[in-house]
Amino acid sequence: MKPFVPVLGVVIGNRDFFPDKLVAEARADLTRLFGELGIEPVMLTPEQSKLGGVETHAEARACAELFKQHRERIDGVLVCLPNFGDEKGVADTLKLARLDVPVLVQGYPDDLDRLDVVRRRDAFCGKISVCNNLHQAGIHYTLTRSHVIHPDTPEFREDLKQFLAVCRVVRGMRKVRIGAVGARPGAFNTVRYSEKILERHGISVTTVDLSEILGTAAKLGDTDKRLVAKVDEIKAYAPTSAVPAPKLLQMARLGVVLDDFVRANHLDATAIQCWTSLQANHGCNVCTSMSMMSEALLPSACEVDVTGVLTMYAMQLASGTPSALVDWNNNYGADPDKCVLFHCGNWAKSFLPDIQVSNAPILGSTLGVENTWGALDGRTPAGPLTFGRLTTDDNAGRIRAYVGEGALTNDALKTFGNRAVAHVPRLQKLMHHVCRHGFEHHVVMNGSLTAAVLVEAFENYLGWDVYRHE
Repeated sequence: MKPFVPVLGVVIGNRDFFPDKLVAEARADLTRLFGELGIEPVMLTPEQSKLGGVETHAEARACAELFKQHRERIDGVLVCLPNFGDEKGVADTLKLARLDVPVLVQGYPDDLDRLDVVRRRDAFCGKISVCNNLHQAGIHYTLTRSHVIHPDTPEFREDLKQFLAVCRVVRGMRKVRIGAVGARPGAFNTVRYSEKILERHGISVTTVDLSEILGTAAKLGDTDKRLVAKVDEIKAYAPTSAVPAPKLLQMARLGVVLDDFVRANHLDATAIQCWTSLQANHGCNVCTSMSMMSEALLPSACEVDVTGVLTMYAMQLASGTPSALVDWNNNYGADPDKCVLFHCGNWAKSFLPDIQVSNAPILGSTLGVENTWGALDGRTPAGPLTFGRLTTDDNAGRIRAYVGEGALTNDALKTFGNRAVAHVPRLQKLMHHVCRHGFEHHVVMNGSLTAAVLVEAFENYLGWDVYRHE
């Protein structure tokens, strides 16, 4: 994922019978704030409109034309109301610009001792009018937590940072490219999905037969420079002392070919047929390669779980950190609000401070442990947790989701593979929702608290059905 340099269009609303100097002050406030946060603004100058604000239809047209010039770069729009603002001017700007990006509406608070004609703002009331006009026009928008808030406050900084995360998710999800490597394992009806529904939402899936990947990998000679480099990369990524040298080469062959596939198709994420064909026909697991890609912010999910890796990508966009596909796997004793999260071993290194390359005992019980080298072993320690899942509801022609927050704990856990203990308040209610609405047994975890970002992006701007577990 490329570094996100946010670009925000700015509409500073004005209304002529309120003090004009408030517009100039707001422009200075925002310029200073954006400079501190590394945000690039696109806004009218005082030479292009009265004090750089928007009030008249002519000024709305000028602002809209400016936004159109930067259409490909603008991630979102901030509507700033230093006074009541002109509701039609704001709405006309956004209607004419047709950016279809998230919009944050902020209004300045009044001071109780400055409600005279010289300093009164009335943005408390004006914000309602602006939102009413945006609602009438079918323009979706985001609200600050407090109805009115000064840009200089820590609360608004957090609102703005959260809004920028929403912008990242919305922009990213509308153009994501996913690679589906191999066929869905026959035993996993649970990961079925509708490619057509995804395509309707701008999400493209590029498929490749697993035999093409394995065939190309088999042709790489042991002394191939890229293969030697990939072996060194794996050794630098995680301890490999237990891995037989021939198996390390097989793992590296997969890594080289998968890198080529991702690069050639400009992919953002992959979902791979991780078993049982790989073990039977190539003699190793692909988990280490998947972990390395996820750590590099090119998330990879097992069992060709396309909507699972789509969720991984969304959470990565929200937090800026890697995600992991996990199983809602085990109860944690008699505690109704705790459970065990587990997978054979493909979680990003960020989740595994004690990471090591190993084999997969469960798969090995039927496929031969010697054919499962490449799985990772490691325990995720305590930390914040955002969890969730996207899925396609084929009968309704919709994308549905659930998201929530909890915590990873350091509770005792004696097992193998990639593992964690999660505490989720009202976990039993969540499990009822998952089962009642036919969600997959796979869920995605991220070491952040970004559920609000995901809900706002999914529900408000992408139009998906979302259940937020609280």
